[in-house]
Amino acid sequence: MKLIVLNLPRDFSKEDLAKIFKAHGEISACDLVIDEHTGISKGFGFVEMALENEAANAIKELHGSKINKNKIRVKPAN
Repeated sequence: MKLIVLNLPRDFSKEDLAKIFKAHGEISACDLVIDEHTGISKGFGFVEMALENEAANAIKELHGSKINKNKIRVKPAN
């Protein structure tokens, strides 16, 4: 199941994103959206989890949680 993660800190790395999701299950893919002009994260990314129940658990546990001062949003990607 592919998830979109919104409102991430701009200094967050792909490895940081993967780390918080690995605590909730197996990750198939993980990408941050990077501004092509500045090379800085746009504040959102995508995580693909192998099992739907693990993805659902990650949404339940991480949606609304805080990373630094940012309250992140996690939901299924369309």
